Amino acid sequence: MVNQGGVVSAKGGVVVTQVKDKVKGAGTLVSHVSDVLRQAILNGEYAPGDKLPSEAQLTEAHGVSRTVVREAIAFLRYEGLVEARQGAGVFVMEPSRLSFSPRNTNRARLSSDLEVLEIRTPIEIEAAGLAAQRRSPAQEEQIYDHHAMLFACIEAGNSIREADLALHLAIADATNNPLFRQYLETHGNAAIPQSKIVNGNKAEAETAYRRLIHQEHEKIVLAISNGDEEAARNAMRDHLKGSQIRHRSLLREEHLGRSIGQ
Repeated sequence: MVNQGGVVSAKGGVVVTQVKDKVKGAGTLVSHVSDVLRQAILNGEYAPGDKLPSEAQLTEAHGVSRTVVREAIAFLRYEGLVEARQGAGVFVMEPSRLSFSPRNTNRARLSSDLEVLEIRTPIEIEAAGLAAQRRSPAQEEQIYDHHAMLFACIEAGNSIREADLALHLAIADATNNPLFRQYLETHGNAAIPQSKIVNGNKAEAETAYRRLIHQEHEKIVLAISNGDEEAARNAMRDHLKGSQIRHRSLLREEHLGRSIGQ
């Protein structure tokens, strides 16, 4: 089955060949640019208060499109590393002193994730419904592109975190109500929970989990593309409710593990 800009693969993923080729192997272009800028900030090449190069300068320096630069900057904003000042540019903020690892799950982190998911659920259900009603052809294409990036990250064995966030932002943009994107932006890292859902370090289990997330996203994407408001809402509800169930299950397992160990 052919969709705008891509096809549905045998594995159930919407694949845009051009996008997949860019993502496979070294990771997404967005990841590369954001990683380079993040490292420059953390190494002190850009001090707090410094202005980052302009979008045009970054586009030329990294040999990427303006869209890639915008997404990379957006991710740094979500991390609290930079802030955009209207008419002035993007400036470096004081880096957070709190360090974390996605592989080191703790109870406080999981609880925070659940709180965010509970708030996200009704808001993003509404966003999905509105996106199905209001999306433009260009916005629909962006949603497909970001969904394809997520699939390509899975195929390449890369983290899906940035692609996941980008997809949800593309859906928020398709509502044509800027407050939906603003909501996701104001929640920083918590917008896409970082807790490790798969216990242990088995690559097979990790990949299976990521494919499950991809399949849930695909139902949302297809419903929006079909202009089916009810199906889009239901698919987003199932996705976010499923995330809550998975997080609660991990909390229970952690609690039982501690009880047995005492």
